[in-house]
Amino acid sequence: MNTNMQTRPRKAGAFDNDVPKHNGQVRCAIYTRKSTEEGLDQEFNSLDAQREAGENHIASKKHEGWVCLPRHYDDGGFTGGNMERPALKRLMADVEAGEIDVVAVYKVDRISRSLLDFSRIIETFEQHNVSFVSVTQDFSTTNSMGRLTLNILLSFAQFEREIISERTRDKMSAARKKGKWVGGMLVLGYDRDEKGGRIVVNKREAERVRAIFELYLNLQSLIPVVEELNERGWKTKQWITKKDKVHGGKLFTKHYLYSLLTNIIYIGKIIYQGTIYEGEHEGIVAPEVWQKVQELLKKNGKGKGANVRNKHGALLKGLIHCIPCGKPMMHTYTIKKGGRRRYRYYVCMNAQQRGWDSCPSKSLNAHEIESAVVEHIRGLGSNEKLVAETVRQVREQSEKRWQELNREREAEETELKQLHSKLRQLAGEINPGQGNGSPVAARFADLQDRIRSTEQRVTQLREELLAVERESLDQNDLARALAIFDPVWESLNSREQSRIMHLLLDRVGYDGSTGKVTISFKSPGIKELARGRAEE
Repeated sequence: MNTNMQTRPRKAGAFDNDVPKHNGQVRCAIYTRKSTEEGLDQEFNSLDAQREAGENHIASKKHEGWVCLPRHYDDGGFTGGNMERPALKRLMADVEAGEIDVVAVYKVDRISRSLLDFSRIIETFEQHNVSFVSVTQDFSTTNSMGRLTLNILLSFAQFEREIISERTRDKMSAARKKGKWVGGMLVLGYDRDEKGGRIVVNKREAERVRAIFELYLNLQSLIPVVEELNERGWKTKQWITKKDKVHGGKLFTKHYLYSLLTNIIYIGKIIYQGTIYEGEHEGIVAPEVWQKVQELLKKNGKGKGANVRNKHGALLKGLIHCIPCGKPMMHTYTIKKGGRRRYRYYVCMNAQQRGWDSCPSKSLNAHEIESAVVEHIRGLGSNEKLVAETVRQVREQSEKRWQELNREREAEETELKQLHSKLRQLAGEINPGQGNGSPVAARFADLQDRIRSTEQRVTQLREELLAVERESLDQNDLARALAIFDPVWESLNSREQSRIMHLLLDRVGYDGSTGKVTISFKSPGIKELARGRAEE
């Protein structure tokens, strides 16, 4: 820990023994602060006591021309862990306006509990020839010894808070290793036990969690599952904090779904620093189901299922959707009685779940739609207008995707700032008398976990934004990709063909009532295929 506060060069006389005077007077402001609002309604409260001590100290310096300014700078109910305090802001504004010569406080920690924040405050004082005085600690920055003492006191205060934080983290770490739930964001399927200290199964939500796992095993792609969950009106975990603040209860996103599917808490375990421990809570997903989902996610990545195992040669698996219903179409097959030949189909999920009358598309011959899509791609290469239109559509999709990612990034960064602000506030409230098991300490550890998770998501979003920017498409890219497609297509096996389709295509739509087929391409795959041509 660095105990030396680096500041800019002082102005002449800023902290010399002679405090600057204005018309023979040294204008003194008194700053007071109390972390909680408890007792502030009393006739003579802590803020009054602090101000009285400051007034008495200033009065003792009357012979040196010290006078107490009448304006009050009182922050009642504000932590010293940050600078978001109205009275402090007024004080700093008056300092910068040249209306104050000395700032007096009851104790150093009244003006700040953060060494970094305090160094900034003192730097501002120096720039405007303002001295700082601590009444009860009997020193001031009008002399070098007082300044040295100030640095030492602040360093020890910072050291004390860091030790408390380390002890809190150590205790939370030991609790996690024992499988205990130590607070944090609740997940779908569990509630906080009213007795405290553990989580219990929410039976209704647990059924939904199991259904989500099964849905992913069926669809084998994140986006279709998200679309289905939102269509059903299912929301993320919602709960109310002790301060009556509502968390969650939002529509599913791909990121939230991925986090849910990979959360080991659902099989009765917890993970800490890469090590898995048996949890005290009950699991709600069968371990073998959870493991199947992990293996599938590993194959598919966090994308749309480009690497889904495709033993039946379903080229459009994970890509094709029913336009009227807005639902994914699942690949299936039938075998006629006494025969060996499989007849493959794509079936609308809505028709499968709610009956054939609910969907105009119903089912679609897999071979016919796959052949039609392949022929469309082949025909693009000889039609410059279609190539230009396809490139325009892909660019629009990329721009839309960039805007979605950027909005999510901005929201996550705003959340991160709020979490850091809360953390600083809590750091100012922790004191040795509370102990590591106090509610404040538990909230402190919870905030640290949430900050790490949010920082990881922000980093991921920034990387995805850069990837979208790098994959900007032009007509030459598409032309090169199409030039590769036709000559080699027939020589590829079904797995390789499926990979090429998932590289090129973003989505295939089918409307059974009109027979219309829509195809949308995606930029990254086209660029990758085009680069493959360039490297040959």
